[in-house]
Amino acid sequence: MARVSMEGAGEYFHHYPRVAIIITVHAGDRDNAMAAAWHCPLSFTPPLYGVAISPKRFTHDLIVEAGEFGINFVPVEKAELIASVGGSSGREVDKFHRFDIAREKPLKTSAPLLRDAYASYECKLVEHKTYGDHVWFVGEVVASHFDEDVFTPEQTLDLERVAPALYLGAELYTMPAKDAIRHLDRKVYGKR
Repeated sequence: MARVSMEGAGEYFHHYPRVAIIITVHAGDRDNAMAAAWHCPLSFTPPLYGVAISPKRFTHDLIVEAGEFGINFVPVEKAELIASVGGSSGREVDKFHRFDIAREKPLKTSAPLLRDAYASYECKLVEHKTYGDHVWFVGEVVASHFDEDVFTPEQTLDLERVAPALYLGAELYTMPAKDAIRHLDRKVYGKR
């Protein structure tokens, strides 16, 4: 296998695949949704979740205004919805109307939740800070919603029941291989 070395990050897709999500927000009289792949949990106590959003995005302005947002995990069957909300601007179109996005009522925020999501977080904005060409929004998870039947008793995703949408970069989507799961107990492997 030939190894390539170069200055800079190239196309910057080496850290993919990543679970694609749909971020939702309600501010004023507007609901909006956007696709994102740059996101992650940050803390158990308090439960914090972070998302990177370009300040060029309409969602950026709405989250700053609202002080809250939603994180929605959707199955790979909804990859076209992810691409649709990611390929259109909320400044120009009501994405919930155009793409006929069904909503669920939130418990603690005004951020709309997606009925098609297998899990959703409601987040209150804790902090936002600019890093390079993106803003890192940190939210405290104040409510969570999930379809109990797609999670194991240990609360891990059951890939026999649902496949998350994985984004590969360059407008490509895939799903995890169900038969590739391996349980590797770090307590056992750490003693080897």
